[in-house]
Amino acid sequence: MKLFNKKRGQKVVKEFSRLTEEAVDTGEAHIKKNFIRRLSHIGDVRLFVVEWGLLVFALFMLALTQSFWFTDSYSVTGYANGGTYTEATLGKVSSLNPLFATTNSEKAIAKLLFLGLTAADSSGHIGNVLAKSVASDSSAKVWTVKLKDDLKWSDGEPITNDDVLFTADLISGLGNVSTFSSNLSGVKVRQDEKGNLIFELPGAYSEFASALDFPILPKHVLENADSMTLLESSFSTNPISSGPFTYNAQQVIGSAGESVVYLSANKNYYRGVPKIDSFVVHAYLTESDIKAAIKSGAVSATAELLPSDAAEIVSRNLYEKQTAINSGVFLFMNTKSGALKNRDARKAIQSGLDVSEIRTLIGDELPLDYPILRSQLDLETWPALPAHDVEAAKKTISGLENKTIRLVTVSSGYFPVILEDVAGQLESLGFTVSKEIAEPGQDFLVNTIATRNYDMLLYEVEFGANPDLLVYYHSSQATQSGLNLSNYNNSVADELIFSARETTDQSTKKQKYEAFLSRWLDDAPAIGLYQVNLSYYFDKNVKPFSEDISLVTATDRFVDVRFWGVEKVAKNRTP
Repeated sequence: MKLFNKKRGQKVVKEFSRLTEEAVDTGEAHIKKNFIRRLSHIGDVRLFVVEWGLLVFALFMLALTQSFWFTDSYSVTGYANGGTYTEATLGKVSSLNPLFATTNSEKAIAKLLFLGLTAADSSGHIGNVLAKSVASDSSAKVWTVKLKDDLKWSDGEPITNDDVLFTADLISGLGNVSTFSSNLSGVKVRQDEKGNLIFELPGAYSEFASALDFPILPKHVLENADSMTLLESSFSTNPISSGPFTYNAQQVIGSAGESVVYLSANKNYYRGVPKIDSFVVHAYLTESDIKAAIKSGAVSATAELLPSDAAEIVSRNLYEKQTAINSGVFLFMNTKSGALKNRDARKAIQSGLDVSEIRTLIGDELPLDYPILRSQLDLETWPALPAHDVEAAKKTISGLENKTIRLVTVSSGYFPVILEDVAGQLESLGFTVSKEIAEPGQDFLVNTIATRNYDMLLYEVEFGANPDLLVYYHSSQATQSGLNLSNYNNSVADELIFSARETTDQSTKKQKYEAFLSRWLDDAPAIGLYQVNLSYYFDKNVKPFSEDISLVTATDRFVDVRFWGVEKVAKNRTP
């Protein structure tokens, strides 16, 4: 049996070998006959070959394209958790205490580290932050605030009413040293028997919720400090925080004041831990240094450059987006100083200055004629602006006894260029002008703003989310602790401001503001120049603030910072 099977197997193998050799011979003969011998005729069918080749190539490319389309249908570009976002800011970091933040660098850090009871939300309206609820009584003089539950500082301690009361007391004692003093001017704060915070105002204010955006400080860290020693406290160099990030370290570069502040994601942030692990604020001293840093890729982004820098900065790797913010630049005329005490002198400047010439220096910024933005107040008819009349202005000025003006501004943005133009125009009208360009910061705030140490001030001010003229034009703010930069004092204007603040009726509010604007133009305490645009330059690979956000201030760009990213990844779509 075994022998039979062996012979049968050998026979099968032999037959298979024969068939294989026969198939090879047949294949070789077929190739010689139908391919090799016919190669000499390929010229006769070259067009047909090319057409087939192109068809095969087209089918291949179509399949490849379809593959990419199919990939896009189930995947989307997103940003991974982690990484470091580095932003270039302008100005020294002298203190990390938000109550003393004056430079852009300090303001950016303060916004990343600290929260207020309220703040502008992504729509540009005032919303609750640490506050769970904010409500007023029928008089709009007494406001009740209740904090959210389970709020924590970055060190794990709870954020309580005591922190709010402590901060309010500190601000009241700081006077003109803090820009937040006007928020609580004349306001008394206490806690009631139900555990609510009660704010008692000296007069009715229907929009007081917007004044509650001052940063809250931790009592358990600063309870032994007072307003006189607060700036020297160790908290100013190593704070705990309530915002999306917490302080990590600060590196000083050189002796001039440039520094880098390192922040880490706050795991106790009430809205959730940010996607990025760390945020670095590189505080530069000049705009040219910032340009070099953003072009070289040393930083991820900056909000410190002008729209006119776009041609030099924007490239394949950098994008720019512009967003109007609720800030305006004015020429404030000190009504209690020198030549500008005289209303006729102010009116002559108002009609003699060619504001349109100034605006040609600043590119795409929006014209601003009034101390209220048109987006804030929907008037059917705005008061008529004075006519531009150089000859009439010169005639008035020639009759003045005092023709000397001290013109002051700060060394940022367009201000130095505008200062030169304004000075030239004033001199052509007949004034003698002395010019001063100061560094922005705490010294300027204390020694120039608080003391009104100028005749004319070229300066930017913030309007806030809602129109409120009290801060800049009510006589009660013409003090060292106030921001009435013109020292404007008019009893009728004061009454109109209070009336507009008190009423909740929008029609009445518009009437009061319209009447005020007419008086403002007639008294000429200031001249509007332009509304500010925020130009944000950023690396194309990072994710900054959303295009849908309406910014009230420049630092409101951080309103959605917990969603920012630095590392792109492809993610599958959720079915």
